[in-house]
Amino acid sequence: MKIPMKFLSSLLIFLFTLVPCVTLRAGSTELRVESGGVWFSKNDARIPGDTGTTFNLLDLTGEGPDAYARFAATYAWNDRHAVRLTLAPVETEGTGTLKEDTRFQEEVFLAGVPTKGRYVFNTYRLTYRWMFHEDEIWTWGAGGALLVRDADISLEQGDLKQNRDDLGVVPLLHVYGELKCTEQISVVLDIEGAWSPVGRAFDVSLNAEYEFESGWFVAGGYRTLEGGADNDDVYTFAWLHFLNASVGYRF
Repeated sequence: MKIPMKFLSSLLIFLFTLVPCVTLRAGSTELRVESGGVWFSKNDARIPGDTGTTFNLLDLTGEGPDAYARFAATYAWNDRHAVRLTLAPVETEGTGTLKEDTRFQEEVFLAGVPTKGRYVFNTYRLTYRWMFHEDEIWTWGAGGALLVRDADISLEQGDLKQNRDDLGVVPLLHVYGELKCTEQISVVLDIEGAWSPVGRAFDVSLNAEYEFESGWFVAGGYRTLEGGADNDDVYTFAWLHFLNASVGYRF
């Protein structure tokens, strides 16, 4: 996994935004680091969306696994309301051959020639959650998120290189569910997603979590990320699968 300097700069800004949460301590704060392996089962692109050639990026980058990491901080100012900041970078690259001559951006890349492909999908999210139900076993919450996507697809064949980057904001719905198995063990479902006629985005995770009395916790499970866009400018759809482990602290 490569972590670009732009992401590291964003991480520093992200950490500085945590300072008010940590120092005020009007409610509770959770810091979490998640890592593991990510696999692709789909990564199709056609750029431009109306005149380009559809190709499979997995022919160049492979299916994985690639290492990844994501960082999140949640601040709850009471038992009902919380906000979460998430940094979730994904980047993979590799060299392979295209199955047919491929029009990408303003150039044509030849089939059967070693071609380097690179795929980047970094997201930065602000999520609001309202806990509408809590009992001894179940906790349920709902809300919304603003996702800032910083995406890039590039092809390189000898001296020929083209890329398409995309920076945009997407609103998402959010659903949270927690099953309390014991005082220390719980199973957590976390969903953020949205759909429209020209695209969709879904990030779904299911994790088992163990909390220590000291405030530290560990978790592990499965996450899937699926979505893309289909319009005249760009066609791109990817499906990612994550096996993850995370560690965090609540105070």
